[in-house]
Amino acid sequence: MHVIILCGGKGTRLREESEFRPKPLVDVGGRPILWHIMKLYAHHGFRDFILCLGYKGNMIKEYFLNYEAFNNDFTIRLGQQQHIVYQNAHEEQDFNVVLANTGADAFTGARVKRAAKYMTGDTFMVTYGDGVSDVDIGKVIDFHRSHGKLATVTAVRPSSRFGLLDVDEDGNVLSFAEKPRLDSWVSAGFFVFERKVLDYIEDNDTCALEEEPLKRLVHDQQIAAYKHEGCFYAMDTYREYLHLNELWDRGEATWAVWENNTPAAHAH
Repeated sequence: MHVIILCGGKGTRLREESEFRPKPLVDVGGRPILWHIMKLYAHHGFRDFILCLGYKGNMIKEYFLNYEAFNNDFTIRLGQQQHIVYQNAHEEQDFNVVLANTGADAFTGARVKRAAKYMTGDTFMVTYGDGVSDVDIGKVIDFHRSHGKLATVTAVRPSSRFGLLDVDEDGNVLSFAEKPRLDSWVSAGFFVFERKVLDYIEDNDTCALEEEPLKRLVHDQQIAAYKHEGCFYAMDTYREYLHLNELWDRGEATWAVWENNTPAAHAH
């Protein structure tokens, strides 16, 4: 089953980093956030990826073209018949990665539509190139298959950006909660789609997956939400970039489920 990762946005709210490189290549713990996302899927047995490139997409191509040299010790024989021998094997040996140019300014729906030609099978997954989670991908797929609809979106409870106060009529503070989790649910991405979802998406630059396609799926009662109670972090701003790196440095990167080297129970 293919995993489409949306890697083409300009990341304007993270300009401190994305001015120089595409947001999926911004480092968390010394590795691009894109690497963290791919490691999550691989941990659950999914290693066929299609990366939808746009803004500074050639930098992502260069990252993968040089992956062996950057992630292995190697011996190189110089000269006209240059030869390289890699001394060890990284854990991404069998990743299959399609790097697809999907337009410099295309919105998310158009990128998915244009990447579809590289897919095989009737079911595929889509996620964003800037969000990490400990979501169990196998359980999301099991849920998707159980309800029989065309689409599944992973939903999470967001935390408030502010401390919440309970105040009485006289202005007395009755309680204070520092950035509590809210009762509402928001989309974290980590979609599972049937191929027929492509019929809801137009191939034009202004087609955003989150607008007309998902709204039509809701109208047709063809989408369900998998409720994830674990962690989810989106790296939209410089502050969130710093927070993710602080979590990694403190050993609190709860999304790094592959770190314990325990095979996932729901590999497909």
